[in-house]
Amino acid sequence: MFTALNHPFVRLSFALLALSTLSACASTSMRAADPRDPFEPINRVSYAVNDGLDRALIRPSAKVYRAVTPTFVQIGVTNVFSNAKYPVTLVNNALQGKFSAAASDTGRFLLNTTVGIGGLFDPATAAGLDRHDEDFGQTFGVWGIGAGPYFVVPLFGPTTLRDGLGSVADDIAEPRSHLEDDSTRWSLWMFDKFETRVRLLDADAVLDRSGDPYAFVRSAYLQRREYQVRDGNVPTEDLESEFSEEESTPDSTP
Repeated sequence: MFTALNHPFVRLSFALLALSTLSACASTSMRAADPRDPFEPINRVSYAVNDGLDRALIRPSAKVYRAVTPTFVQIGVTNVFSNAKYPVTLVNNALQGKFSAAASDTGRFLLNTTVGIGGLFDPATAAGLDRHDEDFGQTFGVWGIGAGPYFVVPLFGPTTLRDGLGSVADDIAEPRSHLEDDSTRWSLWMFDKFETRVRLLDADAVLDRSGDPYAFVRSAYLQRREYQVRDGNVPTEDLESEFSEEESTPDSTP
């Protein structure tokens, strides 16, 4: 049975809370130029670890998967994992007061689960039911909770204090987390993360061309989350100016 206190996302959130508390005691030498990233020196080390693992193992594996797996199979796998996460979207639509979207998403989830054979196919899109993407991190943001400090967690990647806590609730709300068999539950979790990495392969070329990949990823993550919380109501010029600045800024950290 799923035990929430033993879940890695819960341990991650406690770690984020502890690090956030320590930020008040951080020395001047640890302070970064970007106030959203008070732990930049530590985060850069975590980023280097994650990037090394990605380049040595995960990215090559993702490329092989994309090369040998038929496109229709990849689409089907993506559909299944996307559909399985839809209960999270339904709950957060309601918590944000988006009842029309919640009703549409309920119809989408039911149609794809039944007619779409567990989400393998996507008849809901053909039926005109729009896809939405909501999570507890976004809900906390809509409720007025700030993002908090930015972190790069080894093996997990970028997050913020708010999103780290939100990910705990997200994971508990997913049906996968309540499967009895531990090996099945964790296998699905790992393949879900791997499938996400496959879909991000096209972004590698842009990242590799950036002057400071760490800063570029930070900017992309924070801007994307702000865009999601505001439902897209973010001035385009603000996004463009920040990305331009991050791309041209060299890595000044030894």
